[in-house]
Amino acid sequence: MERPNTQISKFLSLVLRHQPESIGLSLDERGWANIDDLLDAANRTGTTIDRNQLLQVVENNDKRRFSLSDDGTMIRANQGHSILVDLELSPVSPPDRLFHGTVERFLDSIREQGLRPGARQHVHLSKDVATATTVGKRRGKPVILTIRSAVMHADGLDFFLSANGVWLTASVPVDYIEFP
Repeated sequence: MERPNTQISKFLSLVLRHQPESIGLSLDERGWANIDDLLDAANRTGTTIDRNQLLQVVENNDKRRFSLSDDGTMIRANQGHSILVDLELSPVSPPDRLFHGTVERFLDSIREQGLRPGARQHVHLSKDVATATTVGKRRGKPVILTIRSAVMHADGLDFFLSANGVWLTASVPVDYIEFP
């Protein structure tokens, strides 16, 4: 059985990244939701969450998936949206190399098409092999791809750094991927 904070985190990920309408919630164009509206909608639709539980999940989430507004009245997911939101991220210069954790069954497609965001707005990249390995393990035995991010950036492709340290880009063409 999942811990309550894990259940709440998954619920927040669903409604703040993918399906706010599933509970009758509206996000603004930057992905923010009013916390009172979120709690009311969650409780009205059968997911019991109070403010303290919500704040505990935001504060203690190991992946720092969520952010609160400066005044503490709004919440949003830091990245991973399948709905269109403007996270107000400015392009930044990436490190020389970034990493992507995947599994063997996706390698043929990646070799043909590169890394694509799928249903999300961006491809997610990690700053180190350890993080990429953790990401890849979610789907099986991880395979770590090395991304020549500085070369990509020099060639005019943009990178963004989310509030929780995940590197984002629109896609990664095959020419910039080093396969194991």
